[in-house]
Amino acid sequence: MKLNRKQFDLLVLSAGKPLPSQRSLAETLDCSVGTVNKLIGELTAAGCLSDGSITQTGLEALEPYRAKRAVFLAAGFGTRLVPVTLNTPKPLVRVNGKRIIDGLIDAVLAAGIEEIYIVRGYLAEQFDQLLYKYPMIKFLENPAYNEANNISSAMCARYFLQNAYVFEADLLISNPKIITKYHYTSDFLGIKKDRTDDWCFEVKSGVITEEKVGGVDCWQMVGISYWNEADGHKLSADIPDVYNSPGGKERYWEQVPLVYRRDNYSVSVRECYESDIVEIDTYRELKAIDKTYDV
Repeated sequence: MKLNRKQFDLLVLSAGKPLPSQRSLAETLDCSVGTVNKLIGELTAAGCLSDGSITQTGLEALEPYRAKRAVFLAAGFGTRLVPVTLNTPKPLVRVNGKRIIDGLIDAVLAAGIEEIYIVRGYLAEQFDQLLYKYPMIKFLENPAYNEANNISSAMCARYFLQNAYVFEADLLISNPKIITKYHYTSDFLGIKKDRTDDWCFEVKSGVITEEKVGGVDCWQMVGISYWNEADGHKLSADIPDVYNSPGGKERYWEQVPLVYRRDNYSVSVRECYESDIVEIDTYRELKAIDKTYDV
């Protein structure tokens, strides 16, 4: 069964737990109680719901929308976090006793995603320590990490981007529930902002129309995205096409679908909040979060 967006949203809400009241569903789905009643009727008639609970048929209907793998781009130097990154890759830096990347991996595993790839480069062998806790990890080696931007890491992972999350590996997550099991479309996490000097998105009708630096009434980019099967296949061709173009090695990887091959993709923005996740950009910010570095 091919699901429309409202059917998808309601079915996801039923996955793993009985549905709440129709009034509560109407508020969550931003529609009328009548629409909720109609959706439940459609999904029940299709065999996806039974007495308000998802069936095996319902789980099968959600399967094309399930996140199946996660790719972490972790090859860079982390120069802005010097001196702590002189001997440790930024994703392995401990914040309040826990490695930065561990929070992301734990969130991925909690969402039922066990196919995990880490693209490594700088001090690559140090990532082996992760295997003691996460033996399912597979490593992809980026030999060009010191001469190209993170598009070189995307090049290494380009055949693993279908039904896949792509993470910048240096994000400190505090709300693991922002990593979700099912996605209706390809999407990028963003934080709604009145004004920002950071990388951000212009958005129209929920779809990203422009990526830029700085803006007003926009969405600040968070370095976590999801790519469905069709878009993942397109990325496997578009990434090397951009990488091998003049100046391509200087690009950020997400500029492939959001800038240089934008017409090939329709990427939604998925809202999160500043309290959910933060990128530690500087050593000063690290010291503010973890006082053990303030020496």
